[in-house]
Parts: sequence; structure tokens; C-alpha cells
Amino acid sequence: MELRQLKYFIEVAKREHMTEAANALHVAQSAISRQIVNLEEELGVDLFIREGRTIRLTRVGEIFLKHMDKAMHVIEDGLQAVEEYTDPQKGIIQIGFPASLASYIMPTAIYYFRKQYPDVHFSLHQNTYQGLIEDVVKGKINIAVLGPSPQHEEKIKSTILFTEKIVALLPSSHHLANKSSLRLVELQEEAFVLFPQGYVLHKVIMEGCKQRGFTPNVAFEGEDLDMIKGLVSAGLGVTLIPEVTIVDCLPRSTVRIPITEPTLKRSVAAIIPKERELLPTEKLFYEFMQDFFARISYFQL
Repeated sequence: MELRQLKYFIEVAKREHMTEAANALHVAQSAISRQIVNLEEELGVDLFIREGRTIRLTRVGEIFLKHMDKAMHVIEDGLQAVEEYTDPQKGIIQIGFPASLASYIMPTAIYYFRKQYPDVHFSLHQNTYQGLIEDVVKGKINIAVLGPSPQHEEKIKSTILFTEKIVALLPSSHHLANKSSLRLVELQEEAFVLFPQGYVLHKVIMEGCKQRGFTPNVAFEGEDLDMIKGLVSAGLGVTLIPEVTIVDCLPRSTVRIPITEPTLKRSVAAIIPKERELLPTEKLFYEFMQDFFARISYFQL
């Protein structure tokens, strides 16, 4: 079994089309077909069902893909670790984070890191809260930053970086817009604009409202933070979002108001795998983040 065969197999399995896989790999289709046949003969099983120009995995092929996909991530990490060993200040960092940290927190941290290590490259991945945890567990990435800090996840290590407040964002024309602070219950009759179910901010807000005896009227849901801000700006509802997402970019025609009863907060943590070592450059950034956010928290206090 050769590494080349496994790369060909994974590409064909994910695309379910021999020609498309050949184009992506920049090799002849006949070469891929031959290597796939050789692999099947060596394993003694059919990995694919051929249906004209398209192919699909057999059941055993699906099982094989699951394991080989993980194996390829381990091999790639090993090759990268060897390359970075001589100079971790020139490596690549693959890091994941949710939309709520994409506009300010992560760009700021990366900016100051690259001021110290300008030759480091980043590959950035956005996903949902649970999706990021799964990406780290499966080895697609080795670091993710998310909030709140996960609990009861056996295969990851979590380090809290900072705690942030969740505030109300209202249209500036709203009848509560002039208040200096709000009790959450004052918003019980309002139309809410939220992230959809499955996003951790949706869960935090729903639970906070439930503690105050009401279920919010969700008029709009969206996966994009800028869209949520835009809908509030247009006067179509109110929302609750982390304060840091509007720290330097309050949308037009909106106001930011603190929530006092209850005070809504979430912890933001960096997660890494327990069962795999970070690559040298990743370890450099992981340690940098802990120091960076500790300094910010100190000066805020």
C-alpha cells in the first residue's frame, strides 16, 4: 500500500467522480484508475461501485475512508513537524473559530502575533461550536478558539482565555434605546434576531431568557453576524451579542446597552487535542494567546 494510492483513493471518494479527482490531482485519469484497482486487489475488497462516469463508495469503502482520512492528517502533521523543527517561526497554523470571534478577536490576536513572527502563515477555518470541537477531535485542525469553554469533552484540553459580556443591540429608534442599562425581561415582547439553533450563542440567549420566565420571539435567524447586525440596524428586531463584536464597529442606527439582570457572560477558550502534540508553530501561537489575553484582562482590571 503506497501513500500515493491513499491520496488518490481519498480524492476520488470525496468527489465520487474519477475525472474530477484527476483534474484536482493534476494526473491522468488512467493513472488514478490503475492505482485504485491495485489498492482494491491488495485489500481484497471492492471500495467503489462503478456507475458509468460516476462512482460511489461501498460500505467497506466508507469505513476505509474514515480511517484513511484520519491517517492522512497524522502523516501531514508529521511532515509539517519535521519541516518546522528547524524553524518554528516559519510554519503554518491552522486554527478554527466561530463567526462571533471573526470580526475582532482573532484578527487582533493574529495581527500582534505576526508582528513578532512575520513569516508564520495562517489557515483560518470557521465553523459552528460543535463543528469546531469535532474538527479538533478528528484532527482536521489542532487549535480552535470558541466560547463558552467546553465541558465534559474527554478528547480535548480547554484553556480559558478571557470572559466577555453579552449586551443588547437595539435600533436607535427603539423605545428603550435611551436607557443606560436593561433588564432582560424588558425585551420579552420584542422580536429577536438570533443565530439559529445549534449555535452556542442561541443556546446562551434562550437559557438566559428562560431564567427570566419567557421564551423570546425569534423573528429572524442567520448564521452571519454582519447580517444579524444589519437586520437590527434596519429596525427589524433586537439581538443579544458579545460586546467584543461591536467594540469598534457599532452598526449605523443602533445602540449598545448593557444587560444587568441577569448579567450575561461567556468564557472564551482555546481548545487543543489531548491525544496529539501541537506542531512547533502551533505551540508558539497557543502560548502566545494565553499571554496576550492575560495581559489584556490585567489592563482591563
